[in-house]
Amino acid sequence: MQKFKEEIISNKTLSQDQLDSLNQQFEMAGPDEVLLWGYYTFGADMVLGTGFGSSGMFLIYRLWELGINVPIFYLDTHLLFNETYELRDRVEKRFDIQITRVSTDLSVEEQAEKYGDKLWERNPNRCCYLRKVLPLRKYLSDKKAWITGLRRSQSKTRENTQFVEWDPENEVFKINPLASWTGQKVWNYIHSKGLPYNPLHDNGYPSIGCIPCTQPVDDETDDQRAGRWNGSQKTECGIHLPTQ
Repeated sequence: MQKFKEEIISNKTLSQDQLDSLNQQFEMAGPDEVLLWGYYTFGADMVLGTGFGSSGMFLIYRLWELGINVPIFYLDTHLLFNETYELRDRVEKRFDIQITRVSTDLSVEEQAEKYGDKLWERNPNRCCYLRKVLPLRKYLSDKKAWITGLRRSQSKTRENTQFVEWDPENEVFKINPLASWTGQKVWNYIHSKGLPYNPLHDNGYPSIGCIPCTQPVDDETDDQRAGRWNGSQKTECGIHLPTQ
C-alpha cells in the first residue's frame, strides 16, 4: 500500500505513464486497496457518488467497514422512485451516516415551462444535462477525486473502465474500485453480508434511474443496463461517458 501511496502527491500531477502503472498494480489488488489508496492520497477531498445501485451498496459498506469517512452524495433529479428514497433512508440509519443530496434548482415544473413538457421524451440528453450533469459539475468543483461504481461488465460503453482515470469534464480523478468485478460477484457479496438494496431489482429492474426513463424488463438478460431509455439509442446519462 505504501507503494500505491507514493504514486501521487496532489491533484492533476499524474502523467499517463503513471496512471497506466497504477492501474496495472490495481489489476492485481482488490476494491479495498483502491479505496485505501484513494483515502491516503486525497483524504476528505475524495467523495463517493451513488445512485443506490448494487455497486453503490457494496462501496458504502466497504467505506464503513474500513473506517474511511468521506462524503457520500447522490444526484436527486426530483424524478427518482420512492423505493430509491426509502433505500437512502435505510442506508443512512443502518450505517449512521448522512448522504448529501445534490440537485438542480430547476424544478420539473419550471423545466416544463422553459423547455416544454416531458423533456425526457423529446430530448433526454438535454434533460440529463440539466438535472444530472450540471449539478454534478458544480458539486465536484472543489473536490479532487470521485469514487464511482462503474464496472467494465455493465455495458460495451464501459468495458474500458480503469481503476483510476482523469475526468476532464469535472477536473477530478475518478476512482472505480469495482472496475474488474462482475455484477454477479457484487450481488453475491451483497447477499452474503445481508446488505440493503433497492427492491425494484427483484421486480425486473436491472438498472434503476429516473421514473420516466427506467422500465422493467420481461426476461432474464445479461445486459446490466437494460430498461434504461427504452426505445432509443441512448445508453448513458452523460455523467460518466458522453451521451449515446
